[in-house]
Amino acid sequence: MRIKQTLRFFSIALLIVLFTSLTIGCQPADSDDRQNEIRIGYQKFGILSILKARGTLEKRLKSRGIKVKWIQFPAGPQLLEALNVGSIDIGETGNTPPIFAQAANAPLVYFAAGTPRPEAEAIIVPKDSPIRGIRDLKGKKVALNKGSNVHYLLVRALEKAGLTYSDIQPFYLAPADARTAFAEKNVDAWVIWDPYYADAETSLQTRTLTDAHGYTSNRSYYLAAKNYAAQHGDVIGIIVDELKNSADSFNRNPDQTARLLAKQIGMDLKPVNLAIQRAEYGIEPINQSIIDDQQQIANTFLRIGLIPKSIQVRDVVWREQKS
Repeated sequence: MRIKQTLRFFSIALLIVLFTSLTIGCQPADSDDRQNEIRIGYQKFGILSILKARGTLEKRLKSRGIKVKWIQFPAGPQLLEALNVGSIDIGETGNTPPIFAQAANAPLVYFAAGTPRPEAEAIIVPKDSPIRGIRDLKGKKVALNKGSNVHYLLVRALEKAGLTYSDIQPFYLAPADARTAFAEKNVDAWVIWDPYYADAETSLQTRTLTDAHGYTSNRSYYLAAKNYAAQHGDVIGIIVDELKNSADSFNRNPDQTARLLAKQIGMDLKPVNLAIQRAEYGIEPINQSIIDDQQQIANTFLRIGLIPKSIQVRDVVWREQKS
């Protein structure tokens, strides 16, 4: 049943993205008039968002005659559906969206990873909730964005507490809708990531049951459409370089970064500053340890029926072609 629900979820998301692509006039990735443009999918928070705010990628690519088009998404699953249908070329997500996307045969490749940030996602409850630990979630309504990075955190936390995923009532909601449901106490708990996690901490009465320490590394991943990476390896290299520069700037100037990012995403400075201050940021190549981490997620999701088939993460890791 869960496999059917998962496939139905991605099918609906696919139709939404296809409709959006048609209405905004997006062209297929291999179109002749697409050669001078790169379309980057980003979310409200992360190194890509900082890179956009800094404007340095545009300067690097201008000399090559390449324009940068930025497209914002509410979460990773929606972003990867856009990549799947050719509406974007590059994107950043958490650890679980690529697992669902690969299982749905999306033509993607990993080309870089962020450093671990387990403190940047958590399971929270209202401050006055009688829920004191993960075991108390049995039978409770838990809000999460299906297929997002927090999906694996929830699964791991439940299993470590001796529960199964079927022991809870998952409510699949995007962050904005989940926040409303949580604030109105229509759900008992919320599994969420920064900056939404920080926003809830600073503006709602919340209590954190656990963050991701001991459960998952909570890395960000940088992905490209397979055909785009094969044809534009030099551009991928420039993006990785600028991501590293942005991460370094992020860590050296947290206060400036918080102000810059708060303005760009339209969020109050206080939660953005909290989210930035609690984690270090960096960019790493995809190594065997990272592949193993992702493979563990894939194997877990297959075991509990959240993906329909076995996948091998190593099959979709981009290998730069040396001339």
